[in-house]
Amino acid sequence: MVVSEKSIDQDILAQMLMGFGVSSIQRIANIAGATAASRSEVFDLALIDSGQSECDGFALAEAIRRQNDPTLRQLPIVLILGHVRPTDVVRARDCGANLVLTKPFSPQILFDRILWIAQDHRKFIETTTYVGPDRRFKAFGPPLGTKGRRKDDLSATLGEAVGANLSQDAVDDFFAPKRVSV
Repeated sequence: MVVSEKSIDQDILAQMLMGFGVSSIQRIANIAGATAASRSEVFDLALIDSGQSECDGFALAEAIRRQNDPTLRQLPIVLILGHVRPTDVVRARDCGANLVLTKPFSPQILFDRILWIAQDHRKFIETTTYVGPDRRFKAFGPPLGTKGRRKDDLSATLGEAVGANLSQDAVDDFFAPKRVSV
């Protein structure tokens, strides 16, 4: 799904996708068209150009995340912006977009971002205030001094040792260079 006004930008984006071998591209001009198209088609990716006058990409991303259909709700979303301020990145993250792509971009950059989304293993979070991919990229657990909000967050406190401590020779052996054959 490509969401933007009918424009040269949309044509260039469609040409890039066809160059990657994408055979079915649905061009949509606004939020109403995207909502109607989502009732009859299944999409693999949404590329939303939010720099266009009729399309508020942030609102569309949030509307997609609030759909009842879980397939549509978990659709990967790329917001395409012409000029990105730090507040736009925060707003895109908070509306559930997987990533932000800034104009101008090359076909290689678009391909790399699509590949990154396909290999992204972040969990999908659904709460009353946020729906989208986990905003944390690193699994360091909750911030220090907090309990954690997710059921799989590890405790920040360490337990007692289970086995005997390693000897100094064993510790040194971990850091010693070793010859390996491939």
